[in-house]
Amino acid sequence: MNQNDIRRFFQSMSEFNTIDPIGSIFENSFRKAKLGGGASKSGASKSERSNRKLVKIICFCLNPNHYHLILKQATSQGVEKFIHKLATGYTRYFNLKHQRSGVLFQGPFKAVHIKNNEQLLHTSVYVNLNFKIHQLGGGASKSSWDEYIGKTEYNFCQKEDIIKQFKNRKDYEKYAMDTLPGIISRKELLNELE
Repeated sequence: MNQNDIRRFFQSMSEFNTIDPIGSIFENSFRKAKLGGGASKSGASKSERSNRKLVKIICFCLNPNHYHLILKQATSQGVEKFIHKLATGYTRYFNLKHQRSGVLFQGPFKAVHIKNNEQLLHTSVYVNLNFKIHQLGGGASKSSWDEYIGKTEYNFCQKEDIIKQFKNRKDYEKYAMDTLPGIISRKELLNELE
């Protein structure tokens, strides 16, 4: 609905990406303040906990009504656990804030296992440039595109698996822009067939 909702989704992606339970983000903020960001109930320091991730976030796109993520599992059932925490936690926040109830995300969670490198590269373009595929404009969506092409110093994603396959970021940008028209054409064709 607004920039605060987007910021909260990013915060949810970050804070729920841990093996350790955190409760709610709201409760966790008090725990952090009380403990000074130090040790948890388990005795692990903040830096030790931050290394215990469920997934590595490779790239993302947050649209007004849906999102896409490429995740690399870091622990057993990491993707499943991360998505459950993210969807449940964010839905609770959103429903409370906007005085609503019920499901927030329509339909079941869909996951596709990326089987090879070609599919990984193609999917990275689909996710990074999803706002262009849906013709939403850069302001309506937030994606990892700027991270990938070096237009921001923000470093939310672990881009190495993608970027290391190109001479530099400009080469990835060219690959993405060359791939995008084919993705858009396929989407239009599928819409016509439906």
